[in-house]
Amino acid sequence: MTDILPLPLVDISRLGSDRLDDRLAVARELDRACAEAGFLYIKGAQFDGAVFDRIIARAKAYFALDAETKMQCYIGLSENHSGYVPVGEEQLGEGKSDLKEAFDVNCDYRDAKGRRPLLGPNLWPDMPGFRDDVQAYYRHVTGIGRLLFRAFALALGLPEDHFHAVTQNPPSQLRLIHYPFDPGACDRSGIGAHTDYECFTLLFPTAPGLQIVDMQGNWVDVPLIDSTMIMNIGDMMEIMSNGRYVATRHRVKRVAEERYSFALFHACDYDHVVTPVVQGEVPRYEPLKGGEHLFNQTAQTFAYLKRRVASGELVLHDAVPLDSFGRTVVPAPA
Repeated sequence: MTDILPLPLVDISRLGSDRLDDRLAVARELDRACAEAGFLYIKGAQFDGAVFDRIIARAKAYFALDAETKMQCYIGLSENHSGYVPVGEEQLGEGKSDLKEAFDVNCDYRDAKGRRPLLGPNLWPDMPGFRDDVQAYYRHVTGIGRLLFRAFALALGLPEDHFHAVTQNPPSQLRLIHYPFDPGACDRSGIGAHTDYECFTLLFPTAPGLQIVDMQGNWVDVPLIDSTMIMNIGDMMEIMSNGRYVATRHRVKRVAEERYSFALFHACDYDHVVTPVVQGEVPRYEPLKGGEHLFNQTAQTFAYLKRRVASGELVLHDAVPLDSFGRTVVPAPA
C-alpha cells in the first residue's frame, strides 16, 4: 500500500513577465519545491490546451494500429534512438520488462555535421498528421522548458541566460507512452523504478499510476490535477545544483484503466560537461559528460542496444549504474 503525497504546485505564468521581480518570485517557488520534494505540479498561462488535446488523440490513433505497421518504425532502425518501442523492449529495475509501448521523438537534428548517438533525423510513421501534431507538442513543451531553465538559473544564483548557450541542440526526448490495460498484470510495473537522466522532466499523463519515493524513502501515489503538468528533477540537475535538488526515483504501477503519458526530458547539449554550478560550495559531484551519460543509461535499458553491447559492436565508456542517483527505497517488511 502507498499513501498519496500532496506535492507542491507552482504557477509559472509570471515567468513570461518583463518584470524581473515577477520572474524571481517564481524562481523562489520553484527552488523551494525542487529542494523539498523533487516532484511538483506546474500550471501556467503558457499552456495551450488544444496542443495537449491533439497529442492525446494522435497517440490513441497511432497505438491502435497493428503491431506490424508500428514495427515499420522500430527504434532499432533509427540513427538517433527514435521510433516505435514495443512492449518488452525496455527493462528497468527488478529485471522485468516494462508493460508499455512507446514512440520516442528527439529534436530531429537534420544537419549532417555534429551528429551524435542521440542527435540525428527522427524516424516518422507514414500516418497523416502524426508528425505535425507531435512536433507541435514538442515545440510547445520545449518552449515551456526554456522558461524553466531561466528560472533555475535565477534560483541557483546565476545569470538568467546561463543555460542558453548549452541548450542549442539538446538531445531532449519526447516519449509518447501507452500503458495498455491488462487485468491479469496484477502488481507488475508499467515502468520500473528509476530516476530520469536529464535536467528535468515535464510529464502530461491521462490517468493515475505514477508513484514516487518520498523524503522518507517510501513509495507514494501521485494523483492527477486538471490543467497541470507534473515536473521532476533528473540526474543532471542534481549534479548542477550540487545536491540541493535530488533526482527522485519513480515508477508506474498497473492501474485499472488504459493510460497514456507524454514525457519530455529536458537536457543540455550532447557535448556539454555537467558540473555543479552553485557558487561558493565545494563540489560534491564529479563532472559528467551529459550526452554520454544519457546514451550509456539508455543502452543499459533497451534490448536492441544491449544486444549491440553484448556483441561488441557498441562499447560504453564511463557508464554508471542505473541507480546512481536519487533517494534510496526503503525495503518493504518481510
